[in-house]
Amino acid sequence: MNLFKIEFKNPIMPASGCFGFGKEFLNLFDLNILGAICTKSITPNLRLGNDMPRIAECGSYGMLNSIGLANNGVDSIIKNELEFLKKFSVPVIANIAGSLISDYVEVIEKLNSIDCIDAYELNISCPNVKYGGMAFGTDTKMANKITKICKNASTKPLIVKLSPNVTDIIDIAKSVADGGADGISLINTLLGLRFDIKSAKPILANKIGGYSGIGIKPIALRCVYEVSKSVNLPIIGVGGISCVDDVIEFLYAGASLVQIGSYNFNDPLICKKIIEKLPSRFKELNISWDSAIKRGHNE
Repeated sequence: MNLFKIEFKNPIMPASGCFGFGKEFLNLFDLNILGAICTKSITPNLRLGNDMPRIAECGSYGMLNSIGLANNGVDSIIKNELEFLKKFSVPVIANIAGSLISDYVEVIEKLNSIDCIDAYELNISCPNVKYGGMAFGTDTKMANKITKICKNASTKPLIVKLSPNVTDIIDIAKSVADGGADGISLINTLLGLRFDIKSAKPILANKIGGYSGIGIKPIALRCVYEVSKSVNLPIIGVGGISCVDDVIEFLYAGASLVQIGSYNFNDPLICKKIIEKLPSRFKELNISWDSAIKRGHNE
């Protein structure tokens, strides 16, 4: 399927932050089978992230994280990570983050000349940073502004990743569409909290973290469904996917592509397994990738 003027061989890609830059998975399966690779968040400079502990398991394959966009900074990533990704014939979507709008622009301008980057995913929905992140994505005017500025700076398609931690996700989606977004990714994590039973203190050093896992799938599906009915842009669905039928539900909801997030930690082969099962499951249901999306829209 051709989306954003990019050819995708299948709808499956790992979500940002759950696959690094792919190196850790190289010995597990051929990365060329993926529909795309979405990188870990990239910021202008080195970020060490939040204090530890910054991961808390939540049962039922769920987890809280407050990583805080830890990464080595754009210059190091260009040199040490993106050179690696050039080996593969897979579209690469660079997830871009920052504390200021100028941070996003700086990263985009440095990546515009990198041939292996096919599109940007603008992360205006991370709940684990004090400045930027979700602060940009929970206000319609700010979401519109950052989208417009980054679109003007970009020479590649711009996909905006939205937060579910808002009153009306349709309004936010419309604001980034009006700002010039080429596509929308949703959803990012939900705000969550866990306590240590013995100490009565929050488990995460940051106290609040982003909740992900199979439990958020109904929320993600609802968001994709509502936005797909209201905004005429391709959607990447993400949230709680752990099996091939989950993917099909997202296609029915209106997503054209999907990202598999935290389930990669439970089963590092999950992307491979779903890609292999998808054709036969389509055949069993008498649908195709394209017709599944259309079928959902006709409901």
